[in-house]
Amino acid sequence: MSQPPGQQPPQGGFGAPGDPQQGVPQHGGPAQGPPQPPVQPGQPPVPPSAQPPQMPQTPPSAHTPPSAPPPGQPSAPPSAPPGPPPVQPGYGYPQAPGPYNPGPGAYGQQPGPYGQQPGPYQQPGPYGQQPGPYGQQPGPYGGQPGPYGGYPPQQYPGAPTPPPGGGGGKNFFKSTPGIITAAAVALVLIAGGSWFALSGGDGGGKPVADASDDADPTGSPGIDQGDGTGGGRESQDDLNAGRKDGESKVLWLQTNDVDLPRNGADVYGPWFVGDTVVKAMYRQVVGYSAADGKKKWTLPLPTEVCSAPVAPTDDGKIVIGIKDGTTDKALCNQLQMIDLNTGKGGWKKEVAESGAFDILTDITLAISGDTVTAARTSYSNAYRVSDGKDLFGKLPGNCQPYAFAGGAKLIAAESCPTGDYDTIQNQIQELDPVTGAAKWTYKLAKNWEVDKVYSVDPLVISATNDDEKSWSIFNLNANGTLRSQLEGGKDKFAPRCGGSFVVFGSNLEGCVGVAADASTFYMSTEPDTSGTARTNEVVAFSLLTGKAVWRSKAPAERVMTPLRTEGGKVVVYLDPTYDKGGAIATIPATGGAPTVIQQHPASTAEIENSLYSPKLAYVDGRSYVTSGRVSASNDEEEMKKSTMMAFGD
Repeated sequence: MSQPPGQQPPQGGFGAPGDPQQGVPQHGGPAQGPPQPPVQPGQPPVPPSAQPPQMPQTPPSAHTPPSAPPPGQPSAPPSAPPGPPPVQPGYGYPQAPGPYNPGPGAYGQQPGPYGQQPGPYQQPGPYGQQPGPYGQQPGPYGGQPGPYGGYPPQQYPGAPTPPPGGGGGKNFFKSTPGIITAAAVALVLIAGGSWFALSGGDGGGKPVADASDDADPTGSPGIDQGDGTGGGRESQDDLNAGRKDGESKVLWLQTNDVDLPRNGADVYGPWFVGDTVVKAMYRQVVGYSAADGKKKWTLPLPTEVCSAPVAPTDDGKIVIGIKDGTTDKALCNQLQMIDLNTGKGGWKKEVAESGAFDILTDITLAISGDTVTAARTSYSNAYRVSDGKDLFGKLPGNCQPYAFAGGAKLIAAESCPTGDYDTIQNQIQELDPVTGAAKWTYKLAKNWEVDKVYSVDPLVISATNDDEKSWSIFNLNANGTLRSQLEGGKDKFAPRCGGSFVVFGSNLEGCVGVAADASTFYMSTEPDTSGTARTNEVVAFSLLTGKAVWRSKAPAERVMTPLRTEGGKVVVYLDPTYDKGGAIATIPATGGAPTVIQQHPASTAEIENSLYSPKLAYVDGRSYVTSGRVSASNDEEEMKKSTMMAFGD
């Protein structure tokens, strides 16, 4: 769309979750100058909002963006209908599988980690409340739908819920009193014990990068030493016995072999290094052969994994976060480097507490080049992956990162104190990954928050305005100036953004249902349930104009999700149904119907569907479907859980 004079786009959002054209949240037009002088001593940081926006169920019709305001004065966005009433989260053990109840979702009532979970996009599954292949977990504050119906984070038992109306009608965690309260008291689990507590670590000395004595597979009893003979499945239980002509093979299937805590555990990864597939869960990291699924190595950890980047370095190194103890009060402040090629642990160090308001109950990690960043509300640290050396911490000025996106560039989402805890000010910077120096700055309009980074290069950003219940997707040039804003029209979209539940910070990365190349951004629509089964489309947007240039319909009664772009095509995953396996397909970058290149067997559709909130990957001609979380109602069932499948020719 054409920009108002001065290249300053509209300041407000239109409020329609299916209409991302509305309101690029930009405060200034071109790239900004150096950061502002540092905040005055004693002034506490204002954290970003921890509460996802509550979107209206039925978006209003809106085709024309609001007029641009006079310079320096944001416009008032049109009102939006109120969000739906909150859904009460479940607690305790998952429920037992329910009776057969045919529907549009996936096989079997899969026990979720926190009781009966809703199916994908709030649709029930065929055998009770089945989360299905794209099962969304309830949001942390009552299961409110995310933008375009899609992205609420996972609800963990006992996750703290902001008090109604707290913070002067704003989010509790936006306010300075809220942070003071959070830093002064422990947050207690609603049921079943403490979820986390705000306390210091065991040691009081300055953290140093030491070689880890408890993260090395060599000499550990019962650990596969990497010869390819330990822990693999010798038989695939005739998984390919029912395979039909034209269907791919099930290369291997992994079942859970970890004694998990009663509420289960998140799965981190998978990561791909050479011919090895790696995932982390609970207190171990495991590398499998990509060809046959046999364990190549196992790395035991002293405590639970609590954070991990979405991708390792180019040479296969990764840094994960583990807790500093095994009690309910343990912090997520220990960093452990691992060589994913060998499974050997490298340096280990503690994230230093940076001030009275530094809350280390959770951190988010991102890797760019040889740099790993550890971010949380208003504080961050950067370390060299290769040796753990401190690179940078607090940035110049009063704006500080609360989350990063890594990869080809290091992108920081930053919160800036405003002196008014009812007002949020965010900005985006590209940082030098070695020094932390800002290459450019893009300041958003007030009360807009950076929500996700869908692509780093090209840079495509999702931002939300909680007050106006608005959502915007926009694209920046390499110098940080606005390139375009997406015009979504009447469509509703459903990007799926997983990751562990985070209160004090944000997970910017890890979304599927979106993909980008140099000139085009691709996003899947929310499934249409008006027919006999769910189906959807992929819409392509020009990054030059923000306008939709083509749309591709999924095959009948199927839902497809973009994974990435490759060779001038969009790689998509077709989710399984109760009688049909999933599939990998491609769509030409110029548009057209999807072409299936790998059809998974119908005979294993039930197993494929049983993988909870799955992580999807297509690498070197093999497709991988990995459960995003593993839990069960009893120990016997826990050890029978399917956790990862690989398909190929």
